[in-house]
Amino acid sequence: MPVSPLVLSSVTKRFGHFTAVDNLSMEVPEGQIIGFLGPNGAGKSTSLRMALGVMPPDEGHVELFGSAPGIEALKRVGFLPEERGLYKKMTARDTITHFARLKGLSAGDARARADELLQATGLDEFSRARISKLSKGMAQKVQILSTLAHRPDFLILDEPFSGLDPVNQQALEDLIRAEHDRGATILFSTHVMEHAERLCDRIIMMARGRKVLDGTLAEAFATLGQGARITVEPGFDMAAALANAGFEASRVADESQGDTWRIELPRGREAQDALRAALEAGAPIRGFAPDEARLRDVFVSLVGEADAEALAASEAAEGEAA
Repeated sequence: MPVSPLVLSSVTKRFGHFTAVDNLSMEVPEGQIIGFLGPNGAGKSTSLRMALGVMPPDEGHVELFGSAPGIEALKRVGFLPEERGLYKKMTARDTITHFARLKGLSAGDARARADELLQATGLDEFSRARISKLSKGMAQKVQILSTLAHRPDFLILDEPFSGLDPVNQQALEDLIRAEHDRGATILFSTHVMEHAERLCDRIIMMARGRKVLDGTLAEAFATLGQGARITVEPGFDMAAALANAGFEASRVADESQGDTWRIELPRGREAQDALRAALEAGAPIRGFAPDEARLRDVFVSLVGEADAEALAASEAAEGEAA
């Protein structure tokens, strides 16, 4: 029976009186792509640092390839930290070669691997450019390639899409799929749910240091049930307007052109019933459609409005950074 690359058992981490991770148990089975989701401050990065032995848990224990994190197990891991950092005076090629050497490749194999990765990602023409001369997006791609250089069995990527423009985000998604096809197990953290929808076999959602969901995409969407999506003028309380008609509504987007709410449809009720109730309640409707479930809606339904606002703030900050 294959050993799971990562198992966290009831791990807790505190910083003074603040509990960053609270009794977290999770397993990353071999060969899967798993999304580790939640807003900034949910405990994702702290959990990944404990997984790698960078910081010990205050309670619980960690197994990396069946044992406590150690040198031999870590050789099989490629880790991209949330805090980006490269040697500014080194070239792109030398940077990837350097990290490959640190993971045990010979000098010749490391250089060949660097050339292979740079060519595959269209960066070969910048191979001799210093990191200080590269754009932020290019430098980040070099750091990602450095993480892959030794062909790790297990990739742990902490917010890998952060700071990338849409074109490079798509390129990174393609790279993750290629690594998975090669046989790698992949765990990546993100607060942008759409990446997980497109890539993941399973997802783990975090909020305020606690795990709130662990399952497949189908299992996640099953928590929502049937629904409809309605957009109304900003400030209109859709939840209060529909309460007497037997519908529950949660706000999923707050924008200048209108607030979008997701309406839960009780068994036996249809989207048109919700629309009729909204019209009778005098809702200033700007748009209405049967709902296509999204992971963001799952998160909102599980954690409530306060943590949903934290997720929205994380997404807004990401948009500004890109």
